[in-house]
Amino acid sequence: MVFPGSAIHSLIALVSGATLAMLALNAMIRIGLRAPRIRSRTDPSDSGLPFRNVRLPTANNKHVHGWFVPAIRQFAPTLVVLHGWGGNSEMMLPLADPFYRAGYALFFIDARNHGASDSDSFSSLPRFAEDLESALDWLQQQPETDPGRIGLIGHSLGAAAALLLASRRRDVAAVVSLASFAHPEGVMRRYLAARSIPFVPFGWYTLRYVQRVIGHRFTDIAPQNTIRKITCPVLLAHGREDTTVPVEDAHLILAGSGNELTHLLLVAGEHEDYSGFHCHTGEILGFVADAMEKPDQTRTDDQSGTAMPSSNF
Repeated sequence: MVFPGSAIHSLIALVSGATLAMLALNAMIRIGLRAPRIRSRTDPSDSGLPFRNVRLPTANNKHVHGWFVPAIRQFAPTLVVLHGWGGNSEMMLPLADPFYRAGYALFFIDARNHGASDSDSFSSLPRFAEDLESALDWLQQQPETDPGRIGLIGHSLGAAAALLLASRRRDVAAVVSLASFAHPEGVMRRYLAARSIPFVPFGWYTLRYVQRVIGHRFTDIAPQNTIRKITCPVLLAHGREDTTVPVEDAHLILAGSGNELTHLLLVAGEHEDYSGFHCHTGEILGFVADAMEKPDQTRTDDQSGTAMPSSNF
């Protein structure tokens, strides 16, 4: 079949226009989902804590910035602390004092495209986990830390990244998840709905485009699924009044675990409100202490000689 010249030109124009429209839509999605970069204005010294600045390599030949707060004693249990989407280490500093006073070393890191860390083409849950893994590897080489007692604390996306990393590694001693979402698709659907973006066709296309860009299916990295692969103790702490990530997400993650080492702690407060967690500092510290207890350090009941049970939440 021979097409007349005008038809061929029309077809070329149609294809070119569709291609340009798709490229423009892809660019809009990337811009719309770009995390804001907020620089820290304070550091641990403002809270009276010793620290040193660290820059360590991560994936894609990039570097992440961190604050390492050494413990009072050497060879100490250590926690890597990671913020959420659009956050930075400064926002996580309220967690520092109680853990430092309890004898822990702390390593606060900024994910790529956040805080003082390098820029990269995009941010994602897997990339947050990569940066967290770089911090874990670095800590295992430091003389101040006990490589067998390194735990992870994350907020929101940082919490989901901590769960993802713990599902892949067996050298994570414990995970404290603060307000993690259960599934990335749920987060995306809420984001689109809040902006009155119709799911068909734009929302549907956005979900599939994002999965293609990050190189992972949402189902494979969803906390409600990765939790079942985690062998270390996990504490899921979540605010009852959280409207950004509803408390139902915490229940979904817990249901996906099927592990008696996974605990749920519900507190008062919203997504960015840490006051509810502060009211339960003793319980969180108790959970981490039990999780990081070495076999030769197991506490026993003086009368029965049996190991004390872990805290229940």
